[in-house]
Amino acid sequence: MVIGANRGIGLELVKAQLREVGVSRVIATHRPGVELQKLDILTRLHGERLSLRPLDVTEDASLEAFARYLKTQEGGIDLTIHAAGILHEENIDPEKSFAQCNARNLKRLFEVNSVGPLMVAAALLPAHSRKRRFTFAALSAMVGSIGDNRLGGWYGYRASKTALNQFVKTLANECRVKYPRASIVAIHPGTTDTDLSRPFQRNVKPGKLYSAEQSASRILNVLKDIGSEESGQFLNWDGSQIPW
Repeated sequence: MVIGANRGIGLELVKAQLREVGVSRVIATHRPGVELQKLDILTRLHGERLSLRPLDVTEDASLEAFARYLKTQEGGIDLTIHAAGILHEENIDPEKSFAQCNARNLKRLFEVNSVGPLMVAAALLPAHSRKRRFTFAALSAMVGSIGDNRLGGWYGYRASKTALNQFVKTLANECRVKYPRASIVAIHPGTTDTDLSRPFQRNVKPGKLYSAEQSASRILNVLKDIGSEESGQFLNWDGSQIPW
């Protein structure tokens, strides 16, 4: 299952899983009312192997409806990747200085990037049995690492991803008892050529900007090999650990 699957890495994660003959079905969520042309094309190609579900990760009613839907999925979900997130939108840009921070924008970033993934996990977990093996991975970002923060700036995005990492770590600790076979991780996909990063690619070093298809492939390659012993880690796209 991919949360936030209508564009960028999320869309490529859906495509990559559909190419795997061993994957019987993929659930792809999208915000209500967004353009679904590319997902609709995939649905026509793959039929019942792809199920599209509306989900607004910031709306309680939408999350509650999603939780009810998940409980109808016999056996639970083997792999869930939370790819929904924002760096910028109509009235939000990454801050270069604390003087550019305002409460409304900061709340929005935390709502989508931090609280949203946790609420999705809260909707997902009751659909699984204690003995089932499954993975929940949330796309984080290197800039969310406190230990790696040497440049400053990007206050809201950095802090919202740091909060996401803390939620993932805390959830993984709780689930070691409740879901001992679960793998719950945060993962950094690398700087990827998507709408999210496009306005800020000028300073990316040569060879360090990756296609969405490449990033999706690497994410899946890391996640296919992790087990419960890796639960609670913050992983890089190559499987190495990133400092919190």
